Amino acid sequence: MKTRILLICAMLISLNALWAQEKPFNPIPLIGSDAPSFKAHTTQGMISFPGDYRNKWKILVSHPRDFTPVCSSEILEMAQKQDDFEKLGVKLFVLSTDTLYQHQSWVKTLDTLKYKQRTPVAINFPLIDDNKKSVSKLYGMIHPEISSTRNVRGVFIIDTKDKIRAIFFYPMEIGRNLDEIERTVIALQTSDEENVLTPGNWKPGEDVLLPYPDKKAEADGSAYTIAPFMTGKKRQ
Repeated sequence: MKTRILLICAMLISLNALWAQEKPFNPIPLIGSDAPSFKAHTTQGMISFPGDYRNKWKILVSHPRDFTPVCSSEILEMAQKQDDFEKLGVKLFVLSTDTLYQHQSWVKTLDTLKYKQRTPVAINFPLIDDNKKSVSKLYGMIHPEISSTRNVRGVFIIDTKDKIRAIFFYPMEIGRNLDEIERTVIALQTSDEENVLTPGNWKPGEDVLLPYPDKKAEADGSAYTIAPFMTGKKRQ
């Protein structure tokens, strides 16, 4: 009896070890952690991410596959806002588990579409070839409950020090709000530069919150009390 129990225990330990070695899915990198590094082919050549873009803000966006309606609409919306992101010092990157050849065909097609009756805009940001799913796994973008071969729709906002600052995940059926992603970048930059907090539903240019009493703000009249635990600051 004792021998049988020992054999069962040994089998369970072996199975657990095997499962740990073969587990193909990584956890999602958390806010504050270093952005995982990778090298990959893109529609704009080979890149080393995020090292090639140090001192720049970066947004890594993933798509389940090329030539899908929701993803195509988002790429077109990103193209419309790419100049706005450039002014914020942000580089855009798109990741999909399709091949580089498919990416190139997709971009070529999207470059000619008159979406929402707008003049077509050339896509100036790279699409990353991840047909081996290595980057998708590195960033925890493959969720087996949805698909074991396609990544889900993630967004990683990464700062100039290559730290992950914000994460969004969307289901495959729902398009992302590019205005909200841009707003989040502006809020993060404002918080970093001015050492302030941004309240709920904050929009660029609106008043902010102070994390602690600020004598200078109090002296110049820009600080005001909302509650004993909340202090606002007027934007100059």
